[in-house]
Amino acid sequence: MLAEHIQSHRDSVLNAGAAAIERGVIKPMTGKHMLKGKKRYDLLVSRLILGGIFAYASFDKILHPSEFAEVVYNYQILPNALVNLTSILLPWVELGIGLLLILGLFLPGAVFTCNFLLAVFFAALIFNMARGLDIDCGCFTSSVGPSSGSVMAWYIFRDAVFLIMGLYLFANLLIENRKRGTLQDLSRTA
Repeated sequence: MLAEHIQSHRDSVLNAGAAAIERGVIKPMTGKHMLKGKKRYDLLVSRLILGGIFAYASFDKILHPSEFAEVVYNYQILPNALVNLTSILLPWVELGIGLLLILGLFLPGAVFTCNFLLAVFFAALIFNMARGLDIDCGCFTSSVGPSSGSVMAWYIFRDAVFLIMGLYLFANLLIENRKRGTLQDLSRTA
């Protein structure tokens, strides 16, 4: 019985897809479009991963702003007057960026802001490692504690991977917009 239900659902999905192709709503991927489809898949995966990372990273910081303020303070980059404001606003910005990336909404702004934040985070880690500060990055938790140099190297490597993914999205967004001649987004990367 379950197999019949699955088969029935599969058939209805295939029929809906065929009808959409006939109406010209979607185009089948053949020939040169196959590479474009793979690229679109890569963009979707990158977008979802970065969106998930930003959304997940915001939760603990939103729930524990005073602990996150300590993490921000430990970086010793911002003036004391901006530490509390940053610890309150930054997690909400991260959540918003994450949700926009996941939902595929306002992608030019979301991808730009994502890359800007990733570059700032990456630069802050490099800057503090160069200064010899042994801090916890506070990326996914608001707990405060020292980290070892090898952990700092891991944070830098991880953030570099995130930044590369973000730059890949950004570059493809610019390429798509130049082809279209507009500032439309890539929300059709599904």
